[in-house]
This record gives sequence, C-alpha cells and structure tokens, in this order.
Amino acid sequence: MSRAEQPSRRTVLAAAASVAAAAVAQGVVPAVPAAAATESDPDADGTGRADPSQVEYCCWTTYGDWRTGTATGVEAVAGDRPGVVVGTPAGTTSYTDPHTGKTATWEYGTWTGPVHRLAVPATEVIASWNADTPAGTWIKVELHGTYSDGTDTPWYVMGRWAAGDQDIRRTSVDGQGDGRSSISTDTFAIGDASAGLRLASYQLRLTLYRKPGTQLTPTVRRLGAMGSDVPDRFTVPASVPGLARELKVPRYSQEIHKGQYPEYDNGGEAWCSPTSSQMIIEYWGGRLTAAQLAWVDPSYADPQVCHAARYTYDYQYAGCGNWPFNAAYAATYQDLQGVVTRLGSLTDLETLIAAGIPAMTSQSFLSSELTGAGYGTSGHLMTVIGFTADGDVIANDPFSPDDDAVRRVYARREFENIWLRTKRYNASGKVTSGTGGVCYVYFPAAPTPAQTTALAAVGLR
Repeated sequence: MSRAEQPSRRTVLAAAASVAAAAVAQGVVPAVPAAAATESDPDADGTGRADPSQVEYCCWTTYGDWRTGTATGVEAVAGDRPGVVVGTPAGTTSYTDPHTGKTATWEYGTWTGPVHRLAVPATEVIASWNADTPAGTWIKVELHGTYSDGTDTPWYVMGRWAAGDQDIRRTSVDGQGDGRSSISTDTFAIGDASAGLRLASYQLRLTLYRKPGTQLTPTVRRLGAMGSDVPDRFTVPASVPGLARELKVPRYSQEIHKGQYPEYDNGGEAWCSPTSSQMIIEYWGGRLTAAQLAWVDPSYADPQVCHAARYTYDYQYAGCGNWPFNAAYAATYQDLQGVVTRLGSLTDLETLIAAGIPAMTSQSFLSSELTGAGYGTSGHLMTVIGFTADGDVIANDPFSPDDDAVRRVYARREFENIWLRTKRYNASGKVTSGTGGVCYVYFPAAPTPAQTTALAAVGLR
C-alpha cells in the first residue's frame, strides 16, 4: 500500500503498509500534536472550497491543440480522437534500457508544445498523457520551464513509457535536478518553496519512437500537466455536504493478491493504485480478453488486478504507484481518458459523482485519523464512489481482506483533511508530507454534456 516516509511532499504510494500498521498495532503511534488539530487555512469565499488559483490543469488534446506545437518528424492527425503520430522520422537514435541493459536503434520524431504561462506560478507540476503504443513503439515525455526569476530549468524526463513491456521497460528517471528544482518519480518540485521561487511557465515535449524501417507509430491523444501552489497546511476548511449518491463501481481487494507476482513491487499488498484503477476502468466498461490474461496463473482470483499491476509498474520506482503511469494505463482501454490533477475539496468530488464520474484519491494518515480504516499508511489510493445522506464518503478501499469488504464509509471531515492537507505527523511524530488533494480522474473519450460540464467545473477538459 505504501512506501516508507519520504522527505518531499510527493507521497510515495507503492510499498507495503506493514510498518505503519505494525506501529499502530504495537501502540507506538503518537497522538497528533495539538498544533496539527488547530492550524487551518481560512477559505476566501466561505464555501470551504480551495482557492481555484492554487491548481491549474492545461492539456493538448484536439486537432487544433496539436497544430499549435512544433513538429519535427511527427504530424497531427484528425478524427474522432485526434493525436500526434510519427510522420517522416527526424532521424534515428539508440537507447540503452537501464533495466535490461539492451541497446536498440529507433526512428523518432518530436512534438514540442507552446510555452504555457501558469495563471499562478507553481511549486509542483505533474504531467500525464494518454497514448497508444503498439508493439515496436514507445514515447518519452519531457518538461522544460522558466522560473519566476527568468532563468530556465533543464529539460526533465517525466517518463519513458510504453503500454507493454516487450520493447522497453517503462520508467521514471531518478537523479534529475539543478539545485533549485528536481524530479521525484513523477513530480517536478521546487526545492525550497519558502524562498519564493516558483515555476512561471513550462513547455512539454514528446518524442515518439518506432522500430526502423516500419510504418508503426505511437499515437498520443492527450498530453497535459497540472501545476499547483498549494500552501502548506495541517488542516483544511470543511466543506458543506451537498450530495447523496452512490455509483455502482466494481470492488476489488489488493490483499487477496498478497504474495502474487512479487516482481511487481512485492505482490498485491502494494497494489492499491492499480487495484483502484481497475475498479474504475471496469465501471466504464473496460474489459480484458482471455488472451490478454493468459499469462496470469489461472488459480488467482481477479486476474485483471494482476494485469493492472504489471502494466502500471515503473521499473525505476520499483512500484505500481506512479501516478501518470496509472492514468496512461487507463487510457489504453478503448474510449477512456485518464488525467492526474489536484482537487480543492469534497465539493469537487461531489460535482464529479453527480455526473456519474468516480475518482481516485491519494492520502496518508495514522490509524487514529481515519475511523474504521484499521490501518495507517504513508500513501494509499482509494476509489471514491459516492456520499451518504449525511455527507460521509463512500469509498472502495482496496486495502481490505476480500472483495466483499472493499466498500467502506468514512467520516467526511476526517477523509477530507487527510486527503487535502500538505503536512502531517507520521507514526514517529515527525512532520512529513501529504498529497494536497492529488486525484486520478478517468472518464469517457466522448463525455456526455453533463459530464463535460462537471469536468470543466473542476478544471478539466
């Protein structure tokens, strides 16, 4: 479910929860200090919603969007789902896969997006993308930015990605930084936000690769990034309940996969992210064929969860919790899109649920901070599927002993706070990070008018 605590705000999601759970069981988890219980950030409009200027998602997804970039060896294609594909390649290059040691030659082309000036300069940026990568193809996503003092970042690799694992091993890239910012798995972050430095603008660059001499091509259908400057806070304003509705989302437990396929982050105990992703994918009708699941041991229940773990696995991070890799995996299913963003309150989730759109939230907490959970975690994904008449959160929590136990009801105030805060006290009593409202949103390629309106209301298109 979670890894050990990390010093950055980016809460790492993908290793076992046993350490934190053991600390709770042994009675060594300290009470939350009084400062954490009383510190809050007043909201500007009294609604409990976060200031929308704290988060901005921008994307390129229409034919017109793709035409705004600079294309070298690639071209925009129109149709029901426009995208960018390899045209006449710009040249060839070699790539040595750090996880296999194999070197191969690839034809490539690049698409460089226009400079996007952030409405509010950001301390963090998370890119996400949707692409088709048939065997023999893959993509690289990069980010370059300009700081608020006018200087530039390097070009940072945000991911080398393929839907399959036969050509390259999908991977994040460690060790990237310039002393002022760095990349932590999937997140660009300013090193010392308290000094006032921010990212004022950015560009995204795609590189599309294919085997030489073929007509193969990846097709990138969505490329976007969420920039944010969420203030550090232990508590957040409470939102007012406004919806009672529950969506019928499949229920899958990660725990029934404990010990299965340990090569993918030690097995199911760490699979909260792909398990949650698979629930929502199947809610939208995504199904795997018997041929796609043929590699899974036939004695394993819910083999599609094993499949999701394998095809979200980040070979550098050594886990299945890479946020953009999960969104990209969801979009490999026909007619689905996936986005990583931040939301401002449970009111935003109510807006999505009202339109029939469930969402996945990332949070970290002590066992004492979420009544009924029965565990603590330094990072965990759940699927929010609705709200009770009292406004409490109905969640499909994959950290459950079996599928029948997955549906949970969590107290609204507790859930909202552990999800939206950026600071918390861990099991050792030290101040560490929270995700600040990170959320995966998966939705149809052709959303209904009501869904389009709901997505726009939370800053997505």
